Amino acid sequence: MKKLFFTLAALAIAPAAFAQVEIGLKVSPAISFLRTSSPSTTNFQGDGGKLSFGGGIFVDYFFGENYAFNTGLFLTGKGGNLTYQEAMVAGATRPTVSQKIAIQYLEIPATIKLFTNEVAPATRVYFQVGGSVGFPVATRINGDKFYTDTYNGNAQTEASSHVFAVDANLIGGLGVEYQLGQSTKLLAGLSYHHGLVNLDHYFEKNRGFSDVSIKNSVVALDLGLKF
Repeated sequence: MKKLFFTLAALAIAPAAFAQVEIGLKVSPAISFLRTSSPSTTNFQGDGGKLSFGGGIFVDYFFGENYAFNTGLFLTGKGGNLTYQEAMVAGATRPTVSQKIAIQYLEIPATIKLFTNEVAPATRVYFQVGGSVGFPVATRINGDKFYTDTYNGNAQTEASSHVFAVDANLIGGLGVEYQLGQSTKLLAGLSYHHGLVNLDHYFEKNRGFSDVSIKNSVVALDLGLKF
């Protein structure tokens, strides 16, 4: 019985004894774009991406030599360009409206990072998978904080009211980590952030459009430094 107790205690203590925390800073220039869907009556379409930028602090909590839980706090840029068609105007063709949407999120990731053994001196490859939740802190439509809808009686609304109050993403990525010194490491990688939440908080609510879906996607270059 004593042997069993000490064995279980050793197994419980071992991960804690190994646990190691590494803190770093990361910047992520990215291309963001919008995935859209709607009925043909409004015909929402993605119309190209935009250059975005993100950055912040992250933490890798190692619970094994090659396994770490990753989280942090980031300011992340998302959005893109879209077009849609307005209702028929008497005696005229249906006008096509373009919007450029830029959203800045405060984002918290929760991912697992899996590291290989050294593939070259002081160099390891990592794979990252998980998710994130984000909250919009600034929004602009066509470069402005307010949007005037010329097809809705020139009604003016805050750009921030056009997007939903929370976003969630699936994250997948890979990269390389290089050991510079005893506790200093460089990392470089690529990641894809797949938005799960319909951002639209305007067209269905204010315009009566049905079944409009607008979601974020981001492809990012991740550059970081651990201390």
